Amino acid sequence: MIGSVCARLSHGLVVLFCLFVSAPLTARDLPDFAGLAERQGSVVVNISTTQAIRQVRPGVPSLDEDDPMFDFFRRLVPRHPGLQRGPEPDNRSLGSGFIVSGDGYVLTNAHVVEGAEEIVVKLTDKREFRARVIGVDARTDLALLKIDASGLPRVSFGDPSKLRVGDWVVAIGSPFGFENSVTAGIVSAKGRSLPQENFVPFIQTDVAINPGNSGGPLFNLKGEVVGINSQIYSRTGGFMGLSFAIPIDVAMEVQEQLRANGRVHRGRIGVVIQEVSRELADSFKLVKPAGALVSSVEKGSPADKAGLEQGDIVLSFDGRPVGESADLPRLVGGTRPGNRVPVQVWRRGGTRVLTVAVAEMAEEKPRKPVARAPRPEPAAPNKLGIAVVEPNAEQRRDGRFAAGGVVVDALRSASARAAELQSGDGILALISKGVRTEIRSVEQFNRAVAGLDAGQIVTLLVARGDVQTFVPVRSLER
Repeated sequence: MIGSVCARLSHGLVVLFCLFVSAPLTARDLPDFAGLAERQGSVVVNISTTQAIRQVRPGVPSLDEDDPMFDFFRRLVPRHPGLQRGPEPDNRSLGSGFIVSGDGYVLTNAHVVEGAEEIVVKLTDKREFRARVIGVDARTDLALLKIDASGLPRVSFGDPSKLRVGDWVVAIGSPFGFENSVTAGIVSAKGRSLPQENFVPFIQTDVAINPGNSGGPLFNLKGEVVGINSQIYSRTGGFMGLSFAIPIDVAMEVQEQLRANGRVHRGRIGVVIQEVSRELADSFKLVKPAGALVSSVEKGSPADKAGLEQGDIVLSFDGRPVGESADLPRLVGGTRPGNRVPVQVWRRGGTRVLTVAVAEMAEEKPRKPVARAPRPEPAAPNKLGIAVVEPNAEQRRDGRFAAGGVVVDALRSASARAAELQSGDGILALISKGVRTEIRSVEQFNRAVAGLDAGQIVTLLVARGDVQTFVPVRSLER
């Protein structure tokens, strides 16, 4: 249709336009994401956890609730998708990760597994493994997991320093639990600093990232991992065009220490710094705004002993330039404790070099779990690992149990938790080998479950709120 219209036009500019829009796109115009997705999809894993409820809001970094950035920067761990949640003592979450070595090491975000009592890693071939945590580094939001598997596919690593703003990048992960979802976009910026994130020069992209992508890989067009998707900037909690990834070189340095020591050793010198604005640069007679302005020096710290003073501007650390204040914590943190390094500072209109003996930063203490009121002794579990009780008077009045049924009191097996059951769910019927049994009481339910074969899969009719759904559950192997 465009061709026929163009043929009837005579103005030169219009003809040129028509020739442009009529020309077919070539392979150079758009990259082939399909091949990348086919090659790299198998290295991406789905991670599900069961964890105690915490007072800190899930999905938000460690900012005060009255901080204006609290509603904006959100981690990418969703509530479990599906039915509306009832009251329960555990919180299920989903995230992503990827295999970094064929013997079962998996890299993900620390906030994906924070406080987890159980971690399950699911591969694209549907195999599931219970994972153990090798180490966690909260300061870079990274965690290294291990599953008992071998001969696994693994990623290849790229060089984030070679990324250019405008380059195409691809993310693979499990947004909202939709496994192996592929999204693409471009690098929007490099070296971004975020609130409370001093040790990561984030890669900013416009790749569609949502809760559940957390911990998943960011690929370049060669199929090499260049980053780990970690955060989004959002007013709604969903994607708004701003997402941030941890550069893979930073992640692998942390991974090596976690694998060797179970923790990361970082340097510290004991200063509080701020950004050098144009006005500050002028007041300190600095030619251009650069470096990190020392606003205070901890008494007795390595910086104090080396002679750093309040009002110094750090221009380089160990021979590496400090272009902006955010560079200094990364350089100091990446220095081996005990090393003596030269520090160039601007002081009273001139430069001087000091030598600092770098100390070790104290390990960040994990958050204390929120105290919970003691719960009554739960009912005994059965061969499905599900402890059930009779519905109380209030539950009977809500209509779900008009014809009978029992209430899930506790989940005591991985298969029950993996089935998305929750405390407070109603179980109305059990289907085994094609035979449906309506559930009338706890005793009857437990009798029916007792007759199941080891490892047998049965289907439960579950009521949650106003919704009923069928949920398959595997009985215990022994």
